[in-house]
Amino acid sequence: MSGLPDGGKERQVTASWGAEGGDWAVLVHGGAGELRPDRVDTHVAGCREAAAAAAELLRAGASALDAVERAVSVLENNPSFNAGTGACLNAEGLIELDAAVMEGSELRVGAVCALPPFLNPIAVARAVLEDGRHVLYAGEGAARFAREHGFVPVSSEAMTTDAARARWAAARAGQVGEGWAGGTVGAVARDVRGAVAAATSTGGLVNKRVGRVGDSPLPGAGTYADREGGACSATGAGEAIIRVVLAKSTSDALRGGSLPEQAARAAIQDLGARVRGTGGLIVVDRAGRLGLARNTASMSWAAAGLALGEAEGV
Repeated sequence: MSGLPDGGKERQVTASWGAEGGDWAVLVHGGAGELRPDRVDTHVAGCREAAAAAAELLRAGASALDAVERAVSVLENNPSFNAGTGACLNAEGLIELDAAVMEGSELRVGAVCALPPFLNPIAVARAVLEDGRHVLYAGEGAARFAREHGFVPVSSEAMTTDAARARWAAARAGQVGEGWAGGTVGAVARDVRGAVAAATSTGGLVNKRVGRVGDSPLPGAGTYADREGGACSATGAGEAIIRVVLAKSTSDALRGGSLPEQAARAAIQDLGARVRGTGGLIVVDRAGRLGLARNTASMSWAAAGLALGEAEGV
């Protein structure tokens, strides 16, 4: 498996092997955007840690759903990324979190958006999936669901890092844009039984309006999994990704016979051409093949698989 530069702005990752041998695979991302050179090693190491944690589960026969939740929770706990601890701040200087998890066998999905601070929003999204009554909870309703299911809220101060506070202050002063790398974290996986799953988590945009919801928790936009195609997790300009329903269109391309790298590249090209959107996408198909594409300066990623070994890049 290799990361190959494409035109200086895109990078694709490709691997190809059959599913008959019970192969498993996982691919994670740490957000598309602008990553300072001095942050590359930290972001790649964080992605590598998340992929390794998921691989440990998959190697032991765990489900793709368990694996993607585990990978994303590792990234949420890493303050270098914009998800969970270290998430960016909204216009009032507070944390609001979006997350979703989906498995492709029965198209089960759970999501939360504009969630007040909880340490691992992806775990709350998983609880929504398992509860099964609704797909998406928002704001105080999401917080109430979390509390009723045993999750303990924390303060924005407890999850806010000095770096997040500095980015917020700079954004308020008009000194930085909203496209810094680390805007979202995500994972896709295929387990030994052939099931696929995707998970995505984010703090959203720096200095966003209160109540703003991005693509990450919206099934079909930032997160999607379908056993007939594959699983996808997106990162980037949320409003643009929502408009083209990026993850679902990519899954549909897989169902139509495209390879993951082909589907990912076509989706990112469409994002740029139709709505001038920027971002990236990671993909696993039902055979366990991996692919990614981006039209941003960077997107940290790491992968692991039975036939693949390990790989990482930006």
